[in-house]
Amino acid sequence: MPRYQTAPGRPAAYGYTIGVLCAEWNIPFVPGDLNNATTFEFPVRYLTVAGARGASVLTGDAPDYAAPFIQAAKTLEAEGVRAITGNCGYMAAYQEAVAASVSVPVFMSSLLQAPLLTAMLGPQQRLAVLVASRDGITAAVLQGAGVRVPDQLVIHGLDAKTHFREVVIAERGVLDTERLRAEVVETAVAAVRADRSVGAILLECSDLPPYARDVHDATGLPVFDWASFIRYVHEATEPRRYSGTY
Repeated sequence: MPRYQTAPGRPAAYGYTIGVLCAEWNIPFVPGDLNNATTFEFPVRYLTVAGARGASVLTGDAPDYAAPFIQAAKTLEAEGVRAITGNCGYMAAYQEAVAASVSVPVFMSSLLQAPLLTAMLGPQQRLAVLVASRDGITAAVLQGAGVRVPDQLVIHGLDAKTHFREVVIAERGVLDTERLRAEVVETAVAAVRADRSVGAILLECSDLPPYARDVHDATGLPVFDWASFIRYVHEATEPRRYSGTY
C-alpha cells in the first residue's frame, strides 16, 4: 500500500496531470471549450495569469506577458502538474521562454501540432488552420509553434465572422452556440472549397473544439483541435494500463 509523507508547504490539491495558464477573458466557456472542466475526463488545474488580457494576447506580439507566464508556469510545476498548456493559441509566442523555465513538458499553443500534421500529409497537401484572428498569426507565433514552412498552412480567421468577432474578439453580447457553430463550419467549408489541396483541418482557438465534429461531418476531413491535443499529452503523463486476455 502506498505511503504518503506529511510535510508543510504541500500543494493544496493533488492529482492534476495538466495545468492550464489562462489569459483573462470575459466570455462564456461552453462544454468542449478548454476552460470548461467538463470537457475532460481527468482533473485539470486552471490558473489565471493576472493582467494577461486575452484580447491583447490575440495580437500575437505582446512580449510583456513572458514574465507573468513564466511565473505562473513555475507555480503550476510546484503544485505538481505534469505538463503545462495555455488557453489561447497565440501563446505560442511564449513557448520557448516558458518551456525553458520549467522541467515539465510545455505546449502553450494548439499550433504546436502544425509541424506534425503537415509532416503527416502528402507533399501536395496543405493544412487548413482556423484561427481566432488572422492578423494575430505573426512571425513570433509561427516561430514559437515550430512552423518553418508557413506556405504549408492555409489560414482562415474567424474574426471575419460577425458573431465570433462580437462575442469572442470584442467580448460583447450573448454566445449563441448554434450561430457560432454555423460560422465555424462555413469557414471550414470555404477553406476546403478554395483550396482542394487541403488534407486536414486544425482548429487553433480554444473555443472551437465543441464544433470539431461538425467541421468533420461537413468536410469529411480529419479535424485536430486543442482538447484532443491535451488528451494526447495527458495520456503521455498518465499512461493507461492495459488488461485482457490473448
